[in-house]
Amino acid sequence: MATSAPTAVAVTVAVTAAGKNQLFLGSFVDSAKLDELRYLHDAAVAVDAAGTIVAVEQPCDEQKARLTVLPRLGWAADAVEVHVAKPGQFFFPGFIDTHLHASQYPNVGIFGKSTLLDWLNTYTFPLEASLADPSKARQVYSRVIRKTLSHGTTCAAYYATVDVASTNLLADLCVAAGQRALVGRVCMDQLSPAYYRDESPEAALAATRASIAHISAIDPELALVRPVLTPRFAPSCSAPLMRGLGALAAEMPHLPIQTHISENTNEIALVRELFPPASTGALDDSYAAVYDAFGLLTDRTILAHGVHLSEAEADLIAARRAKVSHCPCSNSAITSGAARVRWLLDKHISCGLGTDMSGGYSPSVLEAARLAALVSRHVAMGGDEKAKLSVEEVLFLATRGGADVVGLADVVGAFAVGMHWDAQLVGLGDVNADGEVEGDRDEDNNVDVFGWETWPERVAKWVYNGDDRNTKRVWVKGRLVHERK
Repeated sequence: MATSAPTAVAVTVAVTAAGKNQLFLGSFVDSAKLDELRYLHDAAVAVDAAGTIVAVEQPCDEQKARLTVLPRLGWAADAVEVHVAKPGQFFFPGFIDTHLHASQYPNVGIFGKSTLLDWLNTYTFPLEASLADPSKARQVYSRVIRKTLSHGTTCAAYYATVDVASTNLLADLCVAAGQRALVGRVCMDQLSPAYYRDESPEAALAATRASIAHISAIDPELALVRPVLTPRFAPSCSAPLMRGLGALAAEMPHLPIQTHISENTNEIALVRELFPPASTGALDDSYAAVYDAFGLLTDRTILAHGVHLSEAEADLIAARRAKVSHCPCSNSAITSGAARVRWLLDKHISCGLGTDMSGGYSPSVLEAARLAALVSRHVAMGGDEKAKLSVEEVLFLATRGGADVVGLADVVGAFAVGMHWDAQLVGLGDVNADGEVEGDRDEDNNVDVFGWETWPERVAKWVYNGDDRNTKRVWVKGRLVHERK
């Protein structure tokens, strides 16, 4: 398993602001569809000052671009910023992390010996509560933003804490750093420590509205950062709170919703105990039916995990067009189980990948992609051979699939005219005849390419061996937000 090397690396966040037309030249790789990558070599992508892709041309070198593409766009050549990929480098869409707890980042890798519910009380709730301290919250949130950007994550669906000020600070820092994000104030008024919960359903809804108002004020067009309704999970929310959040979701149909579902068998049993159908009006006693009964299962809903969904639940999720965030790292680390992603996809349920820190131990969506591939093989070894996910498929989940999950399918995730330039420059190590690395000249490069590999083989090497050392630059909406030096 690849890990980041402990070398001194200069990382610059929010390096440049958008505002200048840009031209990108080299090889571009993105997902054409679920099981197919598209390779554009010797190509050019033009990005306007607003960060939108306005032209994709192939074949096209810099000379042709200056003679044909730039004049067609009405751009003066001397006013365009040009980026040329070096040998061994290619442009790839930014990763989309559809589920992570920014407030839990300091606990990454700390699982103890507990199961999900014990882990929450032992490790998670004390840490989250401590982030009411603004200096501590700033330290944690600044680091998680920098860390995820360094791994190529251009968009993240963040859970914050119950504290309004702490949640608002996370949104402020995302805007400042230039990371696209969904930021949610966590709602929970039961089955959590008295020191860390909402005082009442009314207090939770008022605090949620306050956070929504703040985020809407700092980004009025919600172009970069959006608020997201965040009932932590059904057991931590009373029926009145769930009902109130459902009403808020109906009142604000532009807002996404994020929560957890069917992560752990004990959790599922607890939901049945707390929300009998007679008290909720649910179709049955399933986890999905509870969310549906309260108006929280919609085409804007992001459901994390979905490890133990029944056939009926999956059919209901598909009917409501809700989405699933697959979190293979945390599902394995906390011993929750192996989600059947192929089964979900076959039911036409959109899926993306989540790092789910700190249940997951890594901030890397690339790590989540390779673990998704490996977990799918464990499912296949259980008798479902077609469950296996290919390199092409896990990269789709990491980009276009994730974009659909967070409601940005037409905005990010691929290199197409009209979409935003949310991208990363990936560098691999070209090994010369003497066994030395050429290309981007990074002696620390952990992916060795010898020259005889096909492009699909190179990408496979990156998926299974790569990490943040391969992420050379990252842009969000045309703005350079990370650079490895």
